[in-house]
Amino acid sequence: MTNQKYKSGFVSIIGRPNVGKSTFLNQVIGQKIAIMSDKPQTTRNKIQGVYTENDAQVIFIDTPGIHKPKHKLGDFMVKLAETSLREVDIILFMINAVEGFGKGDEFIIERLKNVKTPIFLVINKIDQIHPDQLLPIIKQYMEKYPFAEVVPISALEGHNVETLLSTIKKTLPEGPQYYPADQVTDHPERFVIAEFIREKALHLTHEEIPHSLAVVLEKIETRESGQIYVAATIIVERSSQKGIIIGKQGSMLKEIGKRARKDIQALLGSNVYLELWVKVQKDWRNKMTQLRDYGYRTDEY
Repeated sequence: MTNQKYKSGFVSIIGRPNVGKSTFLNQVIGQKIAIMSDKPQTTRNKIQGVYTENDAQVIFIDTPGIHKPKHKLGDFMVKLAETSLREVDIILFMINAVEGFGKGDEFIIERLKNVKTPIFLVINKIDQIHPDQLLPIIKQYMEKYPFAEVVPISALEGHNVETLLSTIKKTLPEGPQYYPADQVTDHPERFVIAEFIREKALHLTHEEIPHSLAVVLEKIETRESGQIYVAATIIVERSSQKGIIIGKQGSMLKEIGKRARKDIQALLGSNVYLELWVKVQKDWRNKMTQLRDYGYRTDEY
């Protein structure tokens, strides 16, 4: 038996939209639990990734990017991110090394000034800049806020991610193992399946479909053959978007289904039959009832 104390706790990942929070979470956990997209504000719910070692367990919360909201869905996303700052042991403020300091960072740092939690500055995408550019970036951010730690990483390549994990473990308090060692997320499979479908729709439609897209899982059941049947509805705001999602003779919807099915099968470890529909719900992002129906909930709502 070792005398080493077990460390555990909750770590929130915050930052401007599209700085690589979900990429980092997937890199740490070693499998895909958060959807990745080159579009900002892809993450809409807090996604908990559980990282377990012999001496520690870190529960990561990947929040929606903090941004100036333009609709009720945006309000929901920002409230969710800000709430998470009060519930955790460490905050990782992730920035994009390529983009540099911006108004969005100023917006977030102002909110961090009211928080007593230790905050680490995590500079992501260092593989895309020259090493000489790193020191000026660190200096600029440290002048704005006295970060407890500064760790440059490449979430995509995995560079320096181990160093960040070691620094997190040193800072975490002693605590219990909250989740079984083989559990990687606390989200039910239904949520993750819906996220996979949404990710494929976002990837394949590029700039044509903005974030007026939600996915509702209608049914998931195991058939006698052992095959798992999954039925889901893709929600859009306009008829023109419905046409884009369906595509010519259903080609786009078929491709979304084909790619999503691959991820779902890997998640469930079984053969999957996936059936998709598309439905128009005008202006759903501004309607509380529909936000709740599609899984966006906070205490305020």
